[in-house]
Amino acid sequence: MSDTRQNVSWSSALRIYTRKPVLVISLLGFSAGLPYLLVFSTLTAWLRDVGVERTAIGFFAWVGLTYSIKVFWAPVVDRLRLPLLHAMLGQRRSWILLGQSGIALGLVLLSRLDPLSALSAIALCALLVAFSSSTQDVAIDAFRIESASDEEQGALSAGYIFGYRVALLVAGAGALYLADQYSWAGAYLSMGLLAAVMTLVTLWADEPVHRSAGEQRRMDAAMVDQVMGRPMHLDERSAWQRHLLGAVICPMLEFLRRYRRFALVLLVFIAVFRLSDIAMGVMANPFYLDLGYSKSEIASIAKVFGFFMTIAGSALCGVLVLRLGMLRPLLLGAMLVASTNLLFAALALQQGDQPPSLTWLAVVISADNLSGGIASTAFVAFLSSLTHRSYTATQYALFSSLMTLPGKFISGFSGWVVDVAGYAEFFVVAAMLGIPAILLVLLLLHREARSGATDAAPTSGEAA
Repeated sequence: MSDTRQNVSWSSALRIYTRKPVLVISLLGFSAGLPYLLVFSTLTAWLRDVGVERTAIGFFAWVGLTYSIKVFWAPVVDRLRLPLLHAMLGQRRSWILLGQSGIALGLVLLSRLDPLSALSAIALCALLVAFSSSTQDVAIDAFRIESASDEEQGALSAGYIFGYRVALLVAGAGALYLADQYSWAGAYLSMGLLAAVMTLVTLWADEPVHRSAGEQRRMDAAMVDQVMGRPMHLDERSAWQRHLLGAVICPMLEFLRRYRRFALVLLVFIAVFRLSDIAMGVMANPFYLDLGYSKSEIASIAKVFGFFMTIAGSALCGVLVLRLGMLRPLLLGAMLVASTNLLFAALALQQGDQPPSLTWLAVVISADNLSGGIASTAFVAFLSSLTHRSYTATQYALFSSLMTLPGKFISGFSGWVVDVAGYAEFFVVAAMLGIPAILLVLLLLHREARSGATDAAPTSGEAA
């Protein structure tokens, strides 16, 4: 295979980014990234800007729990055929279109509501957007994997990430600019119309080839027998039993059998690694506004400038993982994420009649996004190493859900902490939430040194 790759010229390799599957997945990446900030930090900025209490704003973080529990309905998206839409578009595109429609509808409805008089309705619409978005994510992930060969998956992943990051820029900085120049209603209406336009991408895309129902049943039966260690006669069981065993239970049983007692340590580590950054994230925009920065200043520095610093952190981490292995960059990321919260605390202590300088804000945002890029990239690589090659998608969905669930729940109390104690104290608490992750990375490093392995987590499919 390496010889074949060496015979491909650089120009031929680069032309893969002009192929339709890559263009489609780049645009679908944009569709996936657009709604995320609109129900998270951008929404909290709107609520704070019109005078909603910080305690109430903090509870809106729980809307994001839908992204953490999408694994529960992922098997439905994978197997259930939607009436009418399936016949016209196929399994993957029909679910993507349904998700996009829910996102567009929810954003348009949000643009018609006043947070001060209809806060409950705002929450319901945000929940509709988040649920539709997380459902779309499940379908797009499956679509991406099935749309190209293994050799082309790198290009598809690169296209998806680029589209997603651009969407975060549009939904973050773009929405803030529109709100500052026009109104929050106009900003959310524009985002809703943009989400509706993305349905055209789904119509343009080609549905990937799927296994037949019979092939899928035979594959499930073989995997269940292998994991359980004895014939389970899956074909003789009811349809719901076949689905439950093959798609839901086996991935977790395989993971527990492979790592044995250490599996609990790994699961706890996954749950606590992002506590620090998720807990502080929901209060970031209200914090900037309360300091006295304008929405345009926040958009320019926290969104645009922060975007490029995140990309720089991710690129740097890729080099560090290559040179130092996975766990040392993971430790660096955990320490930096926790410590940058102390910079936010220092910035909060400078609050006065006039907002601190933009230079101060740029320094804090640079450190935060650089550390976030390092930590996120290292953690995704680590999670990928934990999966078994036969259950990669399902196990990764479980890990990613566990990764965000505790942080999303705790962040719901962030506004209450700020109201009771203040911003500086809140960011100190957020920094302390990063200590368990640091300690657990040190434990993984100790295990690696003791075992003499090249990595604390075996590569996919290896026995622990």
